[in-house]
Amino acid sequence: MSDTPIPDFSGLDGGGEQQATDIVRDVVSWYNTQLAAERRAPVPDEDRIEELKAARQTAIDDQQRLETADPQETARIAALYAARLKELNES
Repeated sequence: MSDTPIPDFSGLDGGGEQQATDIVRDVVSWYNTQLAAERRAPVPDEDRIEELKAARQTAIDDQQRLETADPQETARIAALYAARLKELNES
């Protein structure tokens, strides 16, 4: 569990796209780490692997959407993934 505060992405402008990309990348990285661990398990849980892969793909798709997102959509994605990362790190 991390005590690191989640940044406030409301009102993003300027470098907001990079901040949003970074937070989504952190979520993708979390999924990659979990996938690697599950695949190395003595008896990998195939259902969990599929869930992790699907969630990772959703994050990758959202990361790509950031390339053309307007500032409001960028802020929405950033806030969503900041909350998701906090939740993932607390689980």
